[in-house]
Amino acid sequence: MSRAIAFSEYGTPEVLRLSEVTAPEPGPGQVRIRVRAASVNPLDVKIRSGQMAGAIPTHFPVVPGLDAAGVVDAVGEGADAAVGDEVLGATAGGSYSEYALLERPVAKPAALTWEVAASLVTVGRTAFRVLAQLGVGKGQTLLVHGAGGSVGVIAAQLAVTRGITVITTVGEHDIERINALGATAVRYGDGWVQRVRTAAPQGVGFVLDTSGAGVLADSVVLTGDSARVITIADMSAAQHGVRFSTGSTDQAKDVLPQLAELAADGMLTLPIWRTYPLEEAATAHTDLEAHRNRGKAVLLP
Repeated sequence: MSRAIAFSEYGTPEVLRLSEVTAPEPGPGQVRIRVRAASVNPLDVKIRSGQMAGAIPTHFPVVPGLDAAGVVDAVGEGADAAVGDEVLGATAGGSYSEYALLERPVAKPAALTWEVAASLVTVGRTAFRVLAQLGVGKGQTLLVHGAGGSVGVIAAQLAVTRGITVITTVGEHDIERINALGATAVRYGDGWVQRVRTAAPQGVGFVLDTSGAGVLADSVVLTGDSARVITIADMSAAQHGVRFSTGSTDQAKDVLPQLAELAADGMLTLPIWRTYPLEEAATAHTDLEAHRNRGKAVLLP
């Protein structure tokens, strides 16, 4: 048996209940891990609340969670790992649990903490994917809205390592931190367009919006082409002729080992805001819904 967080109806964070479930058995290509850390993502909150009911089918009870890191304790046929290996990856069947299944386990570098290892998966792949979809390259200028968040901060750092000039909009409290990563941060809110133009007199070639803060119309004006703007957070994208990026693509399929090594080598920073014991998953969801977090929230089963 395994302790896990599950919900049997959509609703507020209070629907998340600590439960006893049967430990899952790995299928072909899968491994089962004893979870050391499980990332809490905004998508988890949307699924639990029912916002994604039309897009993501659910069969109650649901164990939430997309990403985890832990120690392999059972191996399915053909899986590329062995019992005792320390791994990270995307889960099948949820990660808010003492035991979880990983579809394609990736070796965890020794220098990588459990918290960062678990947190890299979804946000790292998303950042990589949207940069690939934008097609921005060395010598060009990219504006990232919401670089204080997890996807935004990874996208900004990946772009900097590729020789891209990166401008970001962030909260006042994040300016110093983002500047230290090699980007140029300006304060979001009223007047952001002029502040971006001052920071990038050469102009802005591409825009990535991770904020969903109603910035698409002005972003299209800045680039002069809606095809050079992409969002992962603003559902009004189509009204502005802007792409809404969602799901996975082949471009991000094999990037996780690279992201893990970059993080282990100190070339990629992902702030961990707070950790919670498994039984406090509802508190973690409440904190995310209230936008209290300044980095990743992580469960420690």
